[in-house]
Amino acid sequence: MLTHSGIFTGFSEVAFFGDCMYWTDLTCFALPLQNEMCLATQQLSKQLLAYEKQNFALGKGDEEVISTLHYFSKVVDELNVLHTELAKQLADTMVLPIIQFREKDLTEVSTLKDLFGLASNEHDLSMAKYSKLPKKKENEKVKTEVVKEVAAARRKQHLSSLQYYCALNALQYRKRVAMMEPMIGFAHGQINFFKRGAEMFNQSMDSFLSSVADMVQSIQVEQEAEAEKMRVSQQELLSVDESVYTPDFDVSTPQINRNLIQKAGYLNLRNKTGLVTTTWERLYFFTQGGNLMCQPRGAVAGGLIQDLDNCSVMAVDCEDRRYCFQITTPNGKSGIILQAESRKENEEWICAINNISRQIYLTDNPEAVAIKLNQTALQAVTPITSYGKKQESSRPSQNLKNSEMENDKIVPKTTVNVPEPEQLIAPGTPIQFDIVLPATEFLDQNRGGRRVNPFGETEDDTFPEAEDSLLQQMFIVRFLGSMAVNTDSTAEVIYEAMRQVLAARAIHNIFRMTETHLMVTSQTLRLIDPQTQVTRANFELTSVTQFAAHQENKRLVGFVVRMPESTGGESLSTYIFESNSEGEKICYAINLGKEIIEVQKAHALVSEC
Repeated sequence: MLTHSGIFTGFSEVAFFGDCMYWTDLTCFALPLQNEMCLATQQLSKQLLAYEKQNFALGKGDEEVISTLHYFSKVVDELNVLHTELAKQLADTMVLPIIQFREKDLTEVSTLKDLFGLASNEHDLSMAKYSKLPKKKENEKVKTEVVKEVAAARRKQHLSSLQYYCALNALQYRKRVAMMEPMIGFAHGQINFFKRGAEMFNQSMDSFLSSVADMVQSIQVEQEAEAEKMRVSQQELLSVDESVYTPDFDVSTPQINRNLIQKAGYLNLRNKTGLVTTTWERLYFFTQGGNLMCQPRGAVAGGLIQDLDNCSVMAVDCEDRRYCFQITTPNGKSGIILQAESRKENEEWICAINNISRQIYLTDNPEAVAIKLNQTALQAVTPITSYGKKQESSRPSQNLKNSEMENDKIVPKTTVNVPEPEQLIAPGTPIQFDIVLPATEFLDQNRGGRRVNPFGETEDDTFPEAEDSLLQQMFIVRFLGSMAVNTDSTAEVIYEAMRQVLAARAIHNIFRMTETHLMVTSQTLRLIDPQTQVTRANFELTSVTQFAAHQENKRLVGFVVRMPESTGGESLSTYIFESNSEGEKICYAINLGKEIIEVQKAHALVSEC
């Protein structure tokens, strides 16, 4: 405290100001921490919701975890609300009084201190003038002015010192309030926070946490049981005979499956590096449909190596290596040379490629057909260098035909008498990988000389039959390709077009597909752009002569369209699509539309009679 004479009696002024500033800074530091807590809880809630978007390789049991984390996210959101309210209360009841104390009271004392210093300096200057007055009798006017200046300086110094010391004395009480009020606000805020939290985490929350703890415990028990099961399996696998790890350990009596229609495994691929030099590369090969695919180590997907349809395969001796075989194209050109690691793998690859080259994989029951067409290893590796001989060798014997007549449920006759690809699609036929006609060309062809909308939109009455149609079904499809065909008498032309379109896409690395909407009505097939709703192509349902879905890949569907030409003839084109749903549904809708057309024709004939 200070006496009335203005003398310090119990504390250091500099230390006092330092302590006040330290306390205010320390107290104000709590609010940024609380704000960071609010941001942390908000980010935690978002991360909990983002768990279901994570693409884990193994996702077993994630449904329970996702639903539980969603509930926890709601709880964290409620907690975030509490933390936000607590931050606001701390800002109002704790930080604001501290800031006012620092901005007002401490600033006022500092200002009065500066004024007291200025008054003291003025007093020192006036006293210096007064001290310089000589003893001799001088001009009384000058002496009077100096005396008045000293008196005014003393009065000003005394007044500023009183104000400064009074402010310091008052600050002794204000600092107590300034220290206690923020802590009272902090305590009240924390108490309200915990009260609200206790109300939120009631008995139902306790039961939920208990059930989650039980679920976690059960998962840990399952994990321990699974780990123990895997340890037992590892011990059983490691306890087998060492000969299992030896390549070609059963070379004398291998168990060969000659009825395979698909195969996968590692093979050595022969690559020519010069006129007489070659290298061998170990790669992962697998069959997909009628294609041989290859996937290098580290690659995310495989690429096409060889189209196996109508190819021949034979065992060869190459550079003093064992278990080599060569794939020959239908035109007789030598294809790739591969090496298997064992006799069993070698013969199974040869049998599998031989079965695939006969297009057994496209039949209704490929396993049964493969069993019937099973050959000995010697017959399987016999090279065939011409396409005609290949077709003759792929035809079953007369005894096989007789057995098929006895049991036609296993192998339908339609799978045996398959037309040759040249009869279905001419070799070298170009394939179009985008929608046939853009919107403007289509509108021009259908409107004749009518004015074209510059925005490429169809008018409301362009296709009035859609409103009066008895059938309207919309399917989401992706256009794969279209090509001209030679016939529409069999659905095999669609299967062959599917094979050629997919093979061409794989060869040329064309992965972009045009997504469109296929609307099936009782009169037309319309391809509609999903973005602009512009009709890209329109086919009369009566011009659709064939339609079918792939027998293995149910999402592949195609149809053949007979279109008149300007020369007076007709052209046949097939269109291949990939549907989001089963292709059989699209075929059913087309068939239903054709039946409606027939019924309408019959009704019109009856009406005319």
